[in-house]
Amino acid sequence: MNAQIQAAGTTGAGANVTQAAATAFTLPPLPYAANALEPVISARTVRLHYGKHNKGYVDTLNQLVAGTPFADMSLEQLILSTAGKPEHARIFDNAAQAWNHAFYWRSLTAGNGAPPRALEACIESTFGRLEELKQELGSAATTLFGSGWAWLVLDGAKLRVVKTGNAETPLTTHMKPLLAIDVWEHAYYLDFENRRVDYVKRVIEELINWQFAAENLGAA
Repeated sequence: MNAQIQAAGTTGAGANVTQAAATAFTLPPLPYAANALEPVISARTVRLHYGKHNKGYVDTLNQLVAGTPFADMSLEQLILSTAGKPEHARIFDNAAQAWNHAFYWRSLTAGNGAPPRALEACIESTFGRLEELKQELGSAATTLFGSGWAWLVLDGAKLRVVKTGNAETPLTTHMKPLLAIDVWEHAYYLDFENRRVDYVKRVIEELINWQFAAENLGAA
């Protein structure tokens, strides 16, 4: 899988939030130092985003599932079991946000370079060229009303750019995420204030982890 909270004893690629014991989901370490994404995303933003918001989702999830049948599920199972069910909305929101954030951190890297050839070939097949993908991804991220996410996904055998509001995730529509951009305000407001367009442009041009996307494509 990609970014995941997973039960002890299971394996998976990407960012892993581990479940050491029932109802004990734990926050994975960042895949880089807090200042590694500067000057685009400051260490201050990373510490607040990761250490407060991201950790808060994991902590709240543990509280919500303690003593329930959800406690023994993997994060993906938990998301799919609670999606679209109003009575489990809080569990879904916190589980999906824990998953989305673990995936987002791995979607970024300093000195991003170019996509590996296999991914580049898929991009060219779908979008014509990399710049077209960047424009479509940027448009999805900047035109989403309110908070949410922009994604590059594999939908069947084809790449697509999609956007999801709030905690929603492509997992619930059986698409495979390849990379994500967080456009909740806490992801950028300290550094860019209300200039989401500037944040998104710089993330796409300077921080996208194309190698991570290629690994997720290869694992599909």
